[in-house]
Amino acid sequence: MSSSRDPRRDPRRPGAKGRPGPGPGGQRGERPRGARSGDGAERRAGRESPQRRRRPAGTPPRRPAGGSGSGSVPPLRRQFRRRDPQRRIRFAGVLILVVLMVFAGRLVQIQAIDAATYAEKASDIRLSTIDIPTTRGEVTDANGNAFAVSVEVRTVFVDPEEVPGSKRAEVTEALAEHFDLDRDEVADKVAATPSRYEVVQEEVPPAEWKELEQLGLDGVGAEVDYKRVYPEETGAADLVGFVGEDGHGLEGLEGVLDDTLAGEPGRQQVETGITGTQIPMAGGLAKEPVPGKDVQLTIDQDIQWHAQQALAERAEKLDAEGGSVIAMRPTGEIVAMADYPTYSPNDIDDSTAGDRTNGAVAEAFEPGSTNKVITAAGALEEGITTPETVYTVPYSIQRYNETFTDSEFHETERLTLNGIMAKSSNVGTIQVGEQLEAERLYEYLGKFGFGQPTGLDLPGENAGILTDPDDWWGTQLHTISFGQGLSVNAVQMASVYATIANDGVRAEPSVVAGTVGEDGELSASEEPTRERVVSEETSDDLKVMLEAVTGDEGTAQQAQIPGYRVAGKTGTASRVNPDTGGYKGGGYTSAFAGFAPADDPELVVQVVLHNPKEEYYGGEAAGPVFADVMSFGLKTLEIPPSDSEPPNIRLSEDE
Repeated sequence: MSSSRDPRRDPRRPGAKGRPGPGPGGQRGERPRGARSGDGAERRAGRESPQRRRRPAGTPPRRPAGGSGSGSVPPLRRQFRRRDPQRRIRFAGVLILVVLMVFAGRLVQIQAIDAATYAEKASDIRLSTIDIPTTRGEVTDANGNAFAVSVEVRTVFVDPEEVPGSKRAEVTEALAEHFDLDRDEVADKVAATPSRYEVVQEEVPPAEWKELEQLGLDGVGAEVDYKRVYPEETGAADLVGFVGEDGHGLEGLEGVLDDTLAGEPGRQQVETGITGTQIPMAGGLAKEPVPGKDVQLTIDQDIQWHAQQALAERAEKLDAEGGSVIAMRPTGEIVAMADYPTYSPNDIDDSTAGDRTNGAVAEAFEPGSTNKVITAAGALEEGITTPETVYTVPYSIQRYNETFTDSEFHETERLTLNGIMAKSSNVGTIQVGEQLEAERLYEYLGKFGFGQPTGLDLPGENAGILTDPDDWWGTQLHTISFGQGLSVNAVQMASVYATIANDGVRAEPSVVAGTVGEDGELSASEEPTRERVVSEETSDDLKVMLEAVTGDEGTAQQAQIPGYRVAGKTGTASRVNPDTGGYKGGGYTSAFAGFAPADDPELVVQVVLHNPKEEYYGGEAAGPVFADVMSFGLKTLEIPPSDSEPPNIRLSEDE
């Protein structure tokens, strides 16, 4: 056991010899302010209490004597040493230098390395490019008469921000009165926000705009534009077509030749201000507008107009569903292509899709007896028969399960090939077709242009139907011989007669003569393809046969023209009833095709009437239109009358 000690003499107690006296608080043993726990005067002198150093582990420290008796130790205050400020200044300087280098590098990139890129982006924001309209080329006839022209007009607009509030009523009243517009609608445009461009009136003639411009209305301006105009009563709407609101062709030749007619608009750079105002830049013309080229057709406007009138009058009289007239030269140039029904290209909204269809190429029909000339041509060319070869021709003939008859009853006749053609005998033609046989008949049909495009490249063309002879069945050879069981369009059929008129050489039909440049010179279209189909001798024989058709004993006396020798052929074909798929109740197609003068052909005319109601035989229904158009065409083209008499043609064995 340890001996007791006088605590007052224990050197470990505060207040022992050498300890400080009463502190600032007046109590003994209180540590100076700022001293650390366990430190005494000895520590300030550089010595440490040995008792503190040697205290066994786990022995609680002694509480200092004195104080409040709670044993709490006054809080200690941490001492800070003052460091060298140069280090911080250097660090801050380096940091600022790095930031400045980053900004400097970015500046070099923007103003030097990528200067062009950023300049272009800024320009894109500030500058814009607008189209400068150009003139569309004209469509003219062979003599330069216009079918379609572009005229300069103005689009009048108002910039609401440029109209002072005090002037709005005045501007509204002036515009509404000048263009006869609703005042409320005009007022809405004048006061529109936010807006810098409100169209007031389109297609304003330049003279009318000039009158309005003289009023000096604030915020009212005009832009140059062009309007497509089609002279009235040309009769060529279905052929020429029309353009849309954007000025590009939609139908007819306007659509087919759009790349040629449209030209190329110019490009103008404008600077757009913060308010949206466009300011044309000096030297900012990016591209000059290129006018479209004029297109000259082979059409004669006078013949075209007359053909359209004659067709419409006859179709309406016979209550026909439709029809077409083709007038062309033997060398393939089309001088008229009329269609019924038709429309006005200046008023598209008042027409239907059917009105705008060019039936001359889009309407396929069975050619009927006009096709007999091909059967005869093939047989003559192959040496199977001659114009005076005699055939026994009864009224009817049985083939397989079908009975074929002629159009009118007659006793059995002995007719020459001339007579078969002149009287349009179905039975006689069947006999010739059987001699020619299917393969060779099919070959000649193809040579004359059946079953293939005409080459005109007009919208909606129907190339017709001509099946391969391997697919012919039963009586198809016989029906095709006289024009049933195949289909063609009017241009294809006209081309057959043009080939005969052209001494047996087929020229691909054409309607575009060429383009006219700024110098006014015609750049001719490519020459149409030409192919000999039959010999000149065969062609001459056919001309004589076809002239007999219009003679006193033929089926087309209505086609005669005083002073001219005329050759041609009637055609009457049954139409397929779309409801049943058969001929019954389908009506008829009436046609006539021919040329004049017969001894030296200059003009070919093909007439087709679809489903005429009262008269439907080709001679009676279509013959008068042929004679009318042919007569007018001969006079217009100044083709002289025939100076020779028609030959005597032997039609039967008895003659």
